[in-house]
Amino acid sequence: MAKIRITKKFRFEAAHALYGYNGKCKNIHGHNYKLFVTVIGHPIADPTNVKFGMVMDFDDLKKIVNSEIIEEFDHSVIFNKNSPHIELANELIKNDHKVVLADYQPTIEEMIVDFAKRISSKLPSQIKLHSLKLEETETSYSEWFAADN
Repeated sequence: MAKIRITKKFRFEAAHALYGYNGKCKNIHGHNYKLFVTVIGHPIADPTNVKFGMVMDFDDLKKIVNSEIIEEFDHSVIFNKNSPHIELANELIKNDHKVVLADYQPTIEEMIVDFAKRISSKLPSQIKLHSLKLEETETSYSEWFAADN
């Protein structure tokens, strides 16, 4: 049976700042992110299975991405935890704001690598993460492909 790819699109809003950067993005600013998650596998061939014909139930994929990415990052401020922003982050946390302290510079390039690890670790064994696309703006995005990694 043929392998098939399916893709689901997710949205979240978040702010970030790039410590040490020499442009406008050193300042805290926000984006309306769009995340496209593509998985690959064989459609279920068992006609007695309620998910017959599906590679993966979109609802199951949604649960994984929501729990691993959206719930943590949506409406948050993302900082590199090794930057001086940690002082601001602690103040925000103290005042009940949602802050993500990442082990990396919160660029879309580094975020997509993190997202790939999180999503891959939760997929059923017969389903593989094929690719991710993370849009930061209408004209700027990063892509991650399993075949490249």
